[in-house]
Amino acid sequence: MERSDRSAWIDALVATLLAVTLTAAWAARDWGNLAALRLPDADDMMRLQQIRDWLGGQAFSDLTQYRLGAEGVAMHWSRLADLVPGAIIWSLEGMIGRHAAEIVAVITWPAMLLAAATALTGRIARAVGGAEIARPAMIVAAVAYPASTLFVPGRIDHHNLQIVLALVATLMLVRPGSMMAGLIAGVATSLSIVVGMETVPLLGIIGLVVAIDWVTGGRPARDRLMGFGIALCAVTLAASIVFRTTAWNYAACDGFTAISARAVMVASFAPIGLALAGWDSSARVRLALGVASTLALGATLAISTPQCLSPYGGVDPLLRSLWLTRVGEAQPLFAAPLAVAIGYAGLTLAGIVAGAWQAWRTRSRDWIVLLALQLGALAVTVMQVRGAYAGAIFAAPALAALIVAARKAGALPLAGAWLASAGMLYPLAAAAMIPTKREAPGASCTAPDLIAALGTLPAGRAMAPIDTGGVAIASTRQQLIAGAYHRDGAGDLAMYAFYRGTPDAARDIAQAWRVTYVVACDGFPGIAVPFARQLDAGQAPSWLRPIARVPSGAQIFAMVAGTPPKP
Repeated sequence: MERSDRSAWIDALVATLLAVTLTAAWAARDWGNLAALRLPDADDMMRLQQIRDWLGGQAFSDLTQYRLGAEGVAMHWSRLADLVPGAIIWSLEGMIGRHAAEIVAVITWPAMLLAAATALTGRIARAVGGAEIARPAMIVAAVAYPASTLFVPGRIDHHNLQIVLALVATLMLVRPGSMMAGLIAGVATSLSIVVGMETVPLLGIIGLVVAIDWVTGGRPARDRLMGFGIALCAVTLAASIVFRTTAWNYAACDGFTAISARAVMVASFAPIGLALAGWDSSARVRLALGVASTLALGATLAISTPQCLSPYGGVDPLLRSLWLTRVGEAQPLFAAPLAVAIGYAGLTLAGIVAGAWQAWRTRSRDWIVLLALQLGALAVTVMQVRGAYAGAIFAAPALAALIVAARKAGALPLAGAWLASAGMLYPLAAAAMIPTKREAPGASCTAPDLIAALGTLPAGRAMAPIDTGGVAIASTRQQLIAGAYHRDGAGDLAMYAFYRGTPDAARDIAQAWRVTYVVACDGFPGIAVPFARQLDAGQAPSWLRPIARVPSGAQIFAMVAGTPPKP
């Protein structure tokens, strides 16, 4: 066995051991919720329900959630992220039953992705800094907050898969240039776009690095650029056939739609054209070609797919103000509470400092590439704090190099290097220095006792705050008018109008939407909701009858028979 093959196997083994150990600890800590399939995030719950619907007979191409909104909402997600957890459930259901199979799937799939992310980080570290930083980098990556939160048991939403695909592309950037490296990077980039559009800014930076390397490099860089463009085009074309949904022609660029697929395929011609046009040209000519191509591509995309300039531009301004701008991970870094900003961006910033030191000290092309990706992730984080997921895990190789260097300086510097590299310490330190409220507003709207109470009721239509939607759909038989999904704009607007209006206006909305149940809970932080406050105070109008009040404080009302729904 060659040395490189042996190191790859050892890295994979170490990554697997780390993933199994952490997953076991996390699962033991949260076993009560996992056993009841109460997953960490509403999107994880909705993903599980989407898989259930598919295994229950809903078409592979139909991603409509029929228990959301009035008659169902076409989700902006992709079936690609359903494949592995769905396969685990399908293969085990006959042996251990559906519930147990789902528990295995929601624990195993994030663990598999954690092992993959950790192993890939180790390979990246080997490529940029040598074998001695590989194992420390894997340890740092495994607990790199906030990225680590994407891999805890129950996290079956698609963000962790996108992190793994971004790491695959990154590994191909720091390996020697070749057609194969470009092809693999292009495949990973395309698949990440198929999964979701959240990482497009980061993927754009990866593509930019490939192009800049072509300007300054030789034939290997040209081959990588060519392979990247070919794979980006071919895989996107194939995916537009395999993963085409029933809402393929939805007029938005918010997921893998006809519009976004067209944009990616148009963009893929740029690297192919550059690689061909600059076959034997000088660096100056290649730079001119690159700038001209970038300008032409930007103009073409702006004209042919303007929706991609603002994927959520179609969201109603009122809904954007009341909900979308308040979504935690979508907030700009400087709009987030200080403790949150430090917790999210702390490791990214530490990694950038360490990466800049390595790039300056070594003048290595690979360290410069990795630093460029770290800076790109920071730029995304400034716009939306979710960019820190990638920034944290990209920081691991540079921080590992810092740890290795600190070993030679003594115990105290080594301890300091490990502390600076421990991602989970940043939110803890921030919380200690900047006290925050212990319970976030709206917690009772997803409380287990409320969801359990909804689950005991006959199936109907429930009017509830936006955060209740995903959890209740996956845990009960109810249909929810509102949910934290921008394509359910009509239902979400109706919900806000219901709780923000007068009792008479709320009754008209309830009748128009044929509402069966109304939930009153603390789900409107910072928003004036007079009717919701009236319900919280126990002052229900005559057309609502209280049927449940749970220990968390939430209440459930039923429409009185004397106010039948409008036909």
